[in-house]
Amino acid sequence: MTTASPEISEIDANARFPLSLLLSSALLWLIVSGLLALLSFAQNLNPALLADCPYLSFGRTRALQETAFVYGWIANSGFAVSLWILGRLSGSPLRSLNWVTIGTLFWNLAVTLGLVGIALGDGSSIPFLHVPSYVQPLLLFSFGAIAVSGVLAWTGRARRTAFAAQWYAVAALFLFPWLFSAAQAMLVWLPIRGTLQAVAAGWFMQGAWTLWIAPMALGAAYYLVPKISGRVIPSYDFAALSFWTLLVVGGWTGGRHLIGGPVPAWVASIAIVSCGLLIFHYVVTAINLRGAFGHRSVALKFISFGLVAYVIGGVADAATAMRSVAQFTQFTWVTQAQSQLALTGAFSMIVFGAIYFLVPRIFNQAWPSTALIRAHHIAALLGTVALVVALAMAGVVQGRDLADAAVNFSDIAHHMRSWLLIAAAAQALLVLGNVILAFHFARVVFAKPAVVAENLFSQPPAMEASVT
Repeated sequence: MTTASPEISEIDANARFPLSLLLSSALLWLIVSGLLALLSFAQNLNPALLADCPYLSFGRTRALQETAFVYGWIANSGFAVSLWILGRLSGSPLRSLNWVTIGTLFWNLAVTLGLVGIALGDGSSIPFLHVPSYVQPLLLFSFGAIAVSGVLAWTGRARRTAFAAQWYAVAALFLFPWLFSAAQAMLVWLPIRGTLQAVAAGWFMQGAWTLWIAPMALGAAYYLVPKISGRVIPSYDFAALSFWTLLVVGGWTGGRHLIGGPVPAWVASIAIVSCGLLIFHYVVTAINLRGAFGHRSVALKFISFGLVAYVIGGVADAATAMRSVAQFTQFTWVTQAQSQLALTGAFSMIVFGAIYFLVPRIFNQAWPSTALIRAHHIAALLGTVALVVALAMAGVVQGRDLADAAVNFSDIAHHMRSWLLIAAAAQALLVLGNVILAFHFARVVFAKPAVVAENLFSQPPAMEASVT
């Protein structure tokens, strides 16, 4: 065990501007995507809404919402948290931060151009890859510029020993450009033919979660849980096996979206087996990070909820991948419930916890209002639970009615309506919570530190306590 470094360090102060730029962009896109999600729910409930406006038709609204959430909120916030963790664990300030700033500006320019292109009808129908083809190279190059600092922090780290948080953060930095460029080649630039397109699209959508989004969240959890709780990781040897299970097996689970489709049966069979194998990863994650539960820390309250959502989501993926279950849940709102459980329940809640921990340290300023933090926590927790449950119930009703040939589509829509109304209300609650967080963050950014840095935070337990 090594001695802990001061809570406010040169590493935090040095990265203040690029990290604040990333977080500001992330929160802006989070609110935009939430408003677009509300509009999408409204169009589900009232199909005539904006029917005469081609820029905001239902299909384009869904694509706009997903793009703003994934490439706006998830990417920017994931960059910020991952770079901060890599900088802290490297033992020296982050380097090449000018590249991070430039990359952030061009990344968000690309997201903006992508949304405009989708609204104009230039987007694709590929999940997680709706941005027009002329925007995708700019996203890839911008990612490279942002990742430079993280790669330098990894290769130039003071300690040769690497921690689990570093494994996940570095994996996300290296695997996203491979996923994204491969998907571009197979689906956009030199598209493969026939049903292979569906296989490639399923691989990319699932890979974006298991190989990029989830590792960014897990990197934050593996860093913050032992650091805040002061408890060692119980089964650290298994953490490495869990990490490689996610990376090696996770990419094979994309075929679960193609069960019963016009693809070779072995594609879906491999995905079903892979989803079952990933249960090991979720069990180890739950055991190793159980220190997040029962702690008074604000950050750990968010992270503990996110970890529960992550594990439940993994078990739900394995359950719905079974053919006997998939025949009722596929192509229903259950799929959206699983997506929201992963992206909103797992990733967003874990990253919220990371934001509540890192923002005061990079700005040398404590959060101004405990009431606002509590309000955001309640809104995020209740909104996420209500949204996932409502969508799941709508999917169950939809799957039941679709299996009955006597029920027509108008009756199916009527039967789901009450659950979709609850989902819309839950989404509104999430938007309110996100606005509270953005307002609170702005207060921190523009406030003047009122306390000397060394008196703001108590000396933390050594993060290295989790490794021996």
